[in-house]
Amino acid sequence: EEAMTEIESIVQKMESDEASLEDSLVAYKRGVELIQHCKKKLEVAQQQVKILEESNLKDFDQFDDK
Repeated sequence: EEAMTEIESIVQKMESDEASLEDSLVAYKRGVELIQHCKKKLEVAQQQVKILEESNLKDFDQFDDK
C-alpha cells in the first residue's frame, strides 16, 4: 500500500509539470522500481492463494470418498 501511495504521488508530480526533466527521470526510475516491487508482491500473494485453493479442494475431495 505504501508503494502504491508513493507511485500515485510520483504520477501527480510528473503530471503537474513542476519537476525538472532530471527530477522527472529520477521519479520515473523510482516509479518503475516500485511497480516491480508491487508485481513481485502480487505474484507471491497469487501463489499463496493458489496453494490455499488447491489445499481446500483436496480437503473437500476427502468428504466425497466417504
